[in-house]
Amino acid sequence: MEIFLNLFLVNLLAAAGLMCLGWVYGLVKKNVTIADSLWGLGFILIALLTFFRAEGFWARKVVLTGLVTLWGLRLFLHMFTRNRDKPEDPRYGEWRKKHGKSFWIISLFKVFLVQALFQWLISLAVQYGQISKTPAHLTVFDVAGLIIWLAGFVIETLADRQLKQFLTDPANKGGIMNRKLWKYSRHPNYFGESLMWWGIFIIVLATPWGAWTIVSPLLITYTLLKLTGVSLMEETQFSGNAEYQQYIRQTSSFIPWFPKKNGKKQ
Repeated sequence: MEIFLNLFLVNLLAAAGLMCLGWVYGLVKKNVTIADSLWGLGFILIALLTFFRAEGFWARKVVLTGLVTLWGLRLFLHMFTRNRDKPEDPRYGEWRKKHGKSFWIISLFKVFLVQALFQWLISLAVQYGQISKTPAHLTVFDVAGLIIWLAGFVIETLADRQLKQFLTDPANKGGIMNRKLWKYSRHPNYFGESLMWWGIFIIVLATPWGAWTIVSPLLITYTLLKLTGVSLMEETQFSGNAEYQQYIRQTSSFIPWFPKKNGKKQ
């Protein structure tokens, strides 16, 4: 138990250290949007530290670390290229206005360290799954979880690519992305990300007492729906947009579903 707790603590401190570096960078640039790019890297750091320190079944360790690394690198590259040389994200801009001169220190806790804590909590499944030595073979849970993860990865990747293509087309300036995957969900990229963590949880179900790690997918789903994802974005960026309000009335907020033609609120 002491070894487990030491591993978890080191991972938490490492994630906090990475985000502190991001905070310093944000102070220099006067732009804390770098926190979004570091989101994926924090998970990779935790997964790799666990991989090299834990003594669980090697194949499951490879699968879990590989999946998190693939997702985290793709997300980092996507966020970094999207935000490079851009103004601060409007969500953070609202917080900067709200807190004024004290935002420089408040951002350390409200933007960066809180993300480190969430990275660590959401990664509990990845950490615990690599600790367990049994079963020392892949199971139906591993296969099912991998399939679910792949589905989420494809959905998130396609959704991000479709949105990027829409935003880079001058003809779409000021318009609302409501095509392709975005026709069936207002946030298909967030749905895909959530689905990947449910897949990881299914993989960890193969291990003894793995069910408790359901905290990981529940927390990432809640975060994407109520904290930093759906709610925050729609409240800060689209609250006064009439076209988007119609989009809200017609389109599922998260889980992809057929749009409502009558425009009634969901």
